Amino acid sequence: MEIIDSHCHTSPIWFEPIGTLKNQMKDNNVKKAVLVQFFGVYDNDYLIEQMENFPNMFKVAALVDVTSVDASETLQNLADRGVNSVRFTANTRSPGSDPLEIWKTAEKLNLIATVLGTCEDYASDSFERLIRNVPSLPIVIEHLGGVGAFFGPGRTTPVIPQKAYDKVLALNKYENTYMKITGFGEFCERPRPMPSGTPFTVIPPVLDQALEAYGSKRLFWGSDYPPVSAREGYGNAFSVPYNYLKISQSEKDDIFGTNALTLWKFKKGD
Repeated sequence: MEIIDSHCHTSPIWFEPIGTLKNQMKDNNVKKAVLVQFFGVYDNDYLIEQMENFPNMFKVAALVDVTSVDASETLQNLADRGVNSVRFTANTRSPGSDPLEIWKTAEKLNLIATVLGTCEDYASDSFERLIRNVPSLPIVIEHLGGVGAFFGPGRTTPVIPQKAYDKVLALNKYENTYMKITGFGEFCERPRPMPSGTPFTVIPPVLDQALEAYGSKRLFWGSDYPPVSAREGYGNAFSVPYNYLKISQSEKDDIFGTNALTLWKFKKGD
């Protein structure tokens, strides 16, 4: 199995440059990665440069300014440069007469949409309607459905919002939906004092529930590097969920490599 990281960030002016990410990947035997643009950055040249320099190692999830009148044209230009995925939020809407224009453009271009949101955003009726309106667009729900308190949008309480999460899991009925699983530091509190041998003592069953809903064929592992370094760290973000899941080796291969290889159309091998 080639381990593939479906969710990491890099930049020369924020977070860490590509060399630091490549070192983490090498140290943890991760062979390929999706470079996900972070919000507020609409210049995707740095990410595309890495993809061009290392075409078998990296794919890019780009960001566009959807408020711009030429957002769809920009997305077309990115696709022409080899970008095969775009990042939205669950609340991303185009201005003008068709609020779903940018989503429909992504669908027409055969892109993948990787989507950030809170658990409540994903659970909303408006997000479900959106999914129904772009049935051919792969929609990848990030960060285990936004269930955790300790990442990006986060939450004000570590209590799992189970009712909202159940609605997110119910989106599995749409065949174009997928989910990224995360390191446990996104949804588990850091124990104090820290025990030896494991960074977590209380683990809510949210990963088990995601596996039951989506199955091993529609889940992807993502590190969320480098923000994960302020939590349990890159290696633990891989090894803890990998060892936690009591499933077959074939199913682990799907989640931690094969699914991303297939959807993002990576080439096999170095």
